[in-house]
Amino acid sequence: MSAPGTRSLGVWKLAGVALAAFGFAFSMVPLYRIACEKVFGVRLEQGPASAGAAQAANPDARWVTVQFDGGVNSKLPWKFAPEQRTMRVQLGRQYQALYFARNTADRSIVGNAVPSVAPARASGYFNKTECFCFTAQTLASGESRDMPVRFIVDPALPADVKTITLSYTFFKNDAQTAALATAPGHAGAAHAAP
Repeated sequence: MSAPGTRSLGVWKLAGVALAAFGFAFSMVPLYRIACEKVFGVRLEQGPASAGAAQAANPDARWVTVQFDGGVNSKLPWKFAPEQRTMRVQLGRQYQALYFARNTADRSIVGNAVPSVAPARASGYFNKTECFCFTAQTLASGESRDMPVRFIVDPALPADVKTITLSYTFFKNDAQTAALATAPGHAGAAHAAP
């Protein structure tokens, strides 16, 4: 049995460790933001709402129009489309666009999105930092979901390119859909992250 003073000292040590862990976790958000903005040149929280303010602040910056398109292969019983058709973006800044998907089938289905960028010579300058196309997507029967894509258009984009089209086609993933159908308790299977 330990002495009362030793127990009290242990409680203070645990409280100090917990306080230090909380302080460290609390400081991670600003440290992450600083690292992204200063080291990697990625500006966080940049979206269509703040694009007008950014354009007013830097009128000499180069802007392009990004058009969004989406569809499904005939074997996939989903509805899939962009939530906005166009967005005006400043080169070198991060933006987010949303696509909407709904499974109209009577069973869970796994799909994979295949992206394309036009004109083809712009594809090397259109960088997706987060995308639903990076992983297979599972939608239960009747389920719908917003699917985000975050992107940056490289400032080195050729000067004559004024419009870029980002297009996705969703295809049914037969192998994963079949595996899902035979898995025990597949109706409540976990979904892939968007």
